[in-house]
Parts: sequence; structure tokens; C-alpha cells
Amino acid sequence: MENQGKVALVTGSGRGMGRAIALALSETGANIVINYSTSAKAADELAAQIRAKGRVAMTVKANVSIPEEVEAMKKEVLSRFKKVDILVNNSGITKDKSFSKMDAEMWRDVLSVNLDGTFYVTKAFIDGMAESGFGRIINIASIVGQMGNFGQANYSASKGGIIAFTKTLAREYAKKGVTANAIAPGFTETEMVLAIPAEVKEKIYATIPMGRFAKPEEIAACVVFLASSSASYITGHVLAINGGQYM
Repeated sequence: MENQGKVALVTGSGRGMGRAIALALSETGANIVINYSTSAKAADELAAQIRAKGRVAMTVKANVSIPEEVEAMKKEVLSRFKKVDILVNNSGITKDKSFSKMDAEMWRDVLSVNLDGTFYVTKAFIDGMAESGFGRIINIASIVGQMGNFGQANYSASKGGIIAFTKTLAREYAKKGVTANAIAPGFTETEMVLAIPAEVKEKIYATIPMGRFAKPEEIAACVVFLASSSASYITGHVLAINGGQYM
């Protein structure tokens, strides 16, 4: 129960990887802020599950790409908890198309949620962490932010930007007790990935030495580690969790 009494905010945690991360952090004793944009029912169900473990959980609707909604989320969270100790920037979207067919709107939409949203939410809470002398920022990047991917110029750019952003935060806040790290998952068993046609999955498996996709719980376990005192001397790191697909 290392995080007993700490508050963790996980963006985009109504479902998928974010849900697994929120659950895993709650199991370490943390109280959880569940941020969602559209999945209110899923967020409420997750909150109930966390409360059943004896933790405090609140749900907050906010589109992280809209500064005014992030500011409203900040006020709501701080009125309830007074602080955020652990921030996991997990919200993200995809709008895939080969670059020749990608339009400016597709580019802007993905960058707005994935990269701008990470900036807005971090900006809202990092000063409070620095003032208290403790903070853990864990940004969810992606394997494609490291190696690129056909049809994902926008997503790759957003995730590569998150990696560079994380390293800069690490340098600026290290002496203030705040660590900043990124996780770069490979293909993970979320709704979006599981919907990939079977024949396409087989082709992807062939590129992964472990021959399978990650489970959301495996990503969540790494978030728990980076949020723990065991990782207190780790900052500016990008933890790749991809089964050997990119080394």
C-alpha cells in the first residue's frame, strides 16, 4: 500500500489501457481521479469497482484538448483532493491515413488530443507537485513515436513529441522532487487493436519476437513501478514495452 493517501489522475481512464492503469494504482492504495471524455457509464463502473476496494474515486468529464475543460477539471479535482501526486497522461486518439491522403484536420485533431492535451493537463498540475516536493508524471507514448509507422504520421509525431516533452520536464523538475517518464507500449490488447482483422494480426505477430500483443495489465504494472519509490531515481526515461518489436 505504498501509495496510501496519494491521489492519482489518469486521463482517458474510462476504458482500455487507462482503466487497467487506474485499477492497478488503486491496488497500491491510491485514490483515483478517472478522467473521461465520452464513456461516462464505463467511468462510473470503474469508480464503483475502485470504491469497492476501499479507495476514494471520482469521475471528471473533460476533453483534454480543450484548455477550458482542463481548467475546470483542475478546479473540481483540487476542491476534492487538494493535490495530485501521480499524473498519468493516457488520453489519445488515432486518425490513420497514408500521408498523401491525410488532411490538415486529421493532423490537427490527433496532435490536439495526444500532444496538446498532455501539455494542458501537465501544466494544470505540475506546479502543485513542485510546491509539495513530490510528483510522478508518467506519459503514455507509443512504439510508433520511436520508429514511425505507415499511415500514422500524425500519431507518430504526437507520440514522438510526448517523448521529447517528457525528457524536458525531467530536466526542469528533477530538483523539485518531480520525476517525468514515458512508457512506449507496442500493440496492446485494447478494443481498437482487438478489432484488427485476424489476417492482419498474424502479420503483426510475425514482427514481434514474443509473438503476441501486450496485455493492458502489463502496461499498468510498469506505470505502478514508475510511480513507486523504487523508481525515485529514474527520470527522463522511455520504458519500451513491445515484446521486442523495436529495440
